[in-house]
Amino acid sequence: MRTDSHRGSAAGAPLRDANGYADLRSYAAIGDGRTLGLVAADGRIDWLPLPSLDSVTPFASLLDAEFGGYLTLAPTEPFTSERHYLEKTNVLVTVFSTERGKVQITDALNTGISGRLPWSEVGRRIEGLEGNVTLRAEVRPGTCLGQFSPWIQDTVHGVVLRIDGLTMAVRSAGEDQVSWDDGAITITYQAEPGSKAIFGLVATEGEPLFLPAPETVDAGIDRTVEKWQAWSDSFSYDGEYAEQVHRSVLTLKLLIMGDAGSVAAAGTTSLPENIRGGKNWDYRYAWVRDTAYSLTALFRFGLREETHAAMSWLLRTIRSSGDTPAVMYRLDGSACIEPVSKHDAPGWRGIGPVVTGNRASEQLQLGVFGDVFSIVGLYVDHGNVLDAQTGRTLAGIADMACDAWRRPDAGMWELTELQHYTSSKMGCWHALQQAVHLAEIGQVPGDPSRWRTEAERIRTWVEENCWSEDLQAYVWYPGSTELDASVLLHAISGFDRGPRMSSTLDALDRELAVGPHLYRFSGASDEEATFIACSYWMVTALQLCGRTGEARERMGHLAEAANDVGILAEMFEPSNGSSLGNLPQALSHLALINAAISLDQDTAETPAAS
Repeated sequence: MRTDSHRGSAAGAPLRDANGYADLRSYAAIGDGRTLGLVAADGRIDWLPLPSLDSVTPFASLLDAEFGGYLTLAPTEPFTSERHYLEKTNVLVTVFSTERGKVQITDALNTGISGRLPWSEVGRRIEGLEGNVTLRAEVRPGTCLGQFSPWIQDTVHGVVLRIDGLTMAVRSAGEDQVSWDDGAITITYQAEPGSKAIFGLVATEGEPLFLPAPETVDAGIDRTVEKWQAWSDSFSYDGEYAEQVHRSVLTLKLLIMGDAGSVAAAGTTSLPENIRGGKNWDYRYAWVRDTAYSLTALFRFGLREETHAAMSWLLRTIRSSGDTPAVMYRLDGSACIEPVSKHDAPGWRGIGPVVTGNRASEQLQLGVFGDVFSIVGLYVDHGNVLDAQTGRTLAGIADMACDAWRRPDAGMWELTELQHYTSSKMGCWHALQQAVHLAEIGQVPGDPSRWRTEAERIRTWVEENCWSEDLQAYVWYPGSTELDASVLLHAISGFDRGPRMSSTLDALDRELAVGPHLYRFSGASDEEATFIACSYWMVTALQLCGRTGEARERMGHLAEAANDVGILAEMFEPSNGSSLGNLPQALSHLALINAAISLDQDTAETPAAS
């Protein structure tokens, strides 16, 4: 197995274990609106699907340290590192310090003059700061998780790397030495005060490869910085948690696919929720739920293009699949693929399985009705108008919700056991409430009387069947003595912000909390870490139930879930401060954003559901 001969550190301790795997908290993310790369604190890019987020992954040592492939750039002698994002950007700066000097690396997935480049382009700028530092870069494609064999070809215009339909080439300037074998290209650089070099990679799939000059790749980093900063200047937020919110919005932007408008749930697949394995999923899909929460956040910042694109993508996708909303879709709007296990890939730190695809799209999750109407309600309430076809589609979806709420479903957590989950019924209530509102303002055709009547039936059913006098809480499902943190979302939707919901918050704290952090449901602590989004939903719910002091105190403690550059994974283990699950996780960052904004609002307000 190949590992870097000098494993660096952020604070003196090795970043990688003996098998070459880095801690999940060591990763920063870069992206271009089409794909996303994870850069460890030792300068190695361990995850980069090309050309798109859900494409094959030639650099996947995140899940297979030996054969997954990577792009590394780091000093050849022992070092420590410090890093940050350039202000208002997703461009990463890492400063490596050795006994002989310091060098700065600036990492970007470059964008073009008028938008995303028609090829993928990684730019890594090397600038000497102090002394003399020798750096080694290595481009070593992997097997795309056991699917293909990479090879290197020497062409008339230089060496290219090929794997399946991908063609890649290194673009370098200011290097000291270049060499290659049948598996990798290796480059060395010498950095001294004032020196500057560029190490880049360009890639295409199933088409010719454009070879920009190295200087053009370098200029592309500056252009990318400017474009990120211009985008960040299009919104403002100066609340108490401004730094966390700005970083979360920028991270969310990495997960919005620029071409389609779809929102990826996370940037990776198969990172384990359970350290013992078995709970590994592919999150490179667009969940209706996450899209709804994304729009809730983005509308609050006045962002127009992303909100319109995401809503239009979703409605167009629903119509193309027969007007019945699915739980999730592929990023291009097509139906999800069946999960496939990659038995030749061990998974992060050997914790498998490694999977592509996701089975959740086949489930009945009643909450999707509320999520669809949340999106459309927000769009209209922010001064926009629906087209006639969308109005007719929504009327049909509301009619479906009137009948579907009586059926058991898989719940928000995509469980295999079908039950009459409380939060699912609340989601149907919210859908019908929003449908009535849209009909009354003339955006959805038809007589809303049935929707109004059925919404009241749902409320009555929940109040009579899902409340436990003994527990003084809404239970997971009728007859259960267990609790479910997704009920928190319906303080936010407005189903209940009174004494019952407030009492439920206390019960959730007793049953599911470790400090300020929450597990998803009763028993989850036996098989996974705390769920970051739930912890932030609790903040928002406390605020909406009038418990502002508790909400603020909790919010302050939750900052420990983020890593040094503000990236949130899906789960956080309070006992040792580690991250679990796929990352960056949209739902975690969205919950943070909405919690922060809710703390800036008067509790008397009734914000749109999130």
